[in-house]
Amino acid sequence: MTTLVFGHKSPDTDSTGSPIIWAWYLTEVKGVAAKPVLLGEPNTEAAFMLEHWGLEKPEIIGDVEADAPVVIVDTNNPAELPASINSADIRAIIDHHKLVGGLETKGPIDITVRPLACTATVMIDLMGKDFVKMPEAIKGAALTCILSDTLAFRSPTTTPHDRAVAETLAADLGVDIPDFAVEMFAAKSDVSDFSDAELIRMDSKEYEVGGTKFRVSVLETTAPEIPLGRKDSLMQSFKTVAAEDGVDEVLLFVVDILKEEATLLVPNDLVKAVAEKSFGATVEGDTVVLPGIMSRKKQIIPNLKV
Repeated sequence: MTTLVFGHKSPDTDSTGSPIIWAWYLTEVKGVAAKPVLLGEPNTEAAFMLEHWGLEKPEIIGDVEADAPVVIVDTNNPAELPASINSADIRAIIDHHKLVGGLETKGPIDITVRPLACTATVMIDLMGKDFVKMPEAIKGAALTCILSDTLAFRSPTTTPHDRAVAETLAADLGVDIPDFAVEMFAAKSDVSDFSDAELIRMDSKEYEVGGTKFRVSVLETTAPEIPLGRKDSLMQSFKTVAAEDGVDEVLLFVVDILKEEATLLVPNDLVKAVAEKSFGATVEGDTVVLPGIMSRKKQIIPNLKV
C-alpha cells in the first residue's frame, strides 16, 4: 500500500511542504511508494509556495482507513490529526514540537523530534548525503518552509542550524532570502477573501490549560491593519467557532512580522485574565499589544495560564 504522509489540520506552509518533501524522499530515494496529502486547505502562503515552485497541491483527505500506512510530520498531537489515526499503521513521526501523547502504533516505529524551528530542517538532516538529490522544486519547498516557520529568522524558535540550512538551500537555488521572504509574507498577509471563521482556524491549534480548552490561533502578517480592521466581527465569531470546535475559548494573536510583536484580541474577562497572567500585560480595551511575542510554540503555549 502507498504510505500517506501528512501534517496537522489547518495546514500552514510547513505542514504543506514537509509531506511533499518526505513523500519525495521515501519514493525516490528509499524506494517506498509514498504520497503527500493534506488535512485541509493550505493557507495563502502555502498556496504561494506550491505555485511558485510548480508543485501540485496534494489531495485533501478527511480521515484514514484502518491499517493504512502513514507517516506523521509537523505534529504528534492526536487533536490535530484524523479521527481514526490510532487505527492506521503509523510508520514514523517527524516533528519539532513538544510531545503531547495519545498516539497508538502497531509496533515500534521511527520517531524523530528535534528542537529546531522547522520540520523541513529535521528532514534534511535525516536525509544526510541524499540531500543533494533533491530537485529544485523540493529544495524550494524546504526553503519556503524554513523561512515561514522562522519568520525569515525573526522568530525566537530560529536556531543557527535552521538558518544555515536555509542559506545553503537559497544559494543552491539562487534565491535572495530577503526578497523572497517579502513575496512569501505578502501572500500570507492576503486574507481578504477569507471569512472570519476561516481566519480563526487558518493557523490554529487546540490546547488545554487548567481544565480550559482553547483554540490558539495566530495570524502572521506584514499588514496587521487588515485583520485588526475586522476585530469586531472576528470577536463575534469566537463563540460560534468555539461551540463548533468543542473548545471553551478562542485566543487570536495577530503577529506583526516587521514590528516583532503580537496583538491579542480581548473579547471578555477570561481572555483579559489570560493576557494578564500569561504575559504580564495590562489590558485596557478589547486588544492588547504584546511586544516581542511571535512564536506560539515557544512563547505563547508554554506561558498560558488561566
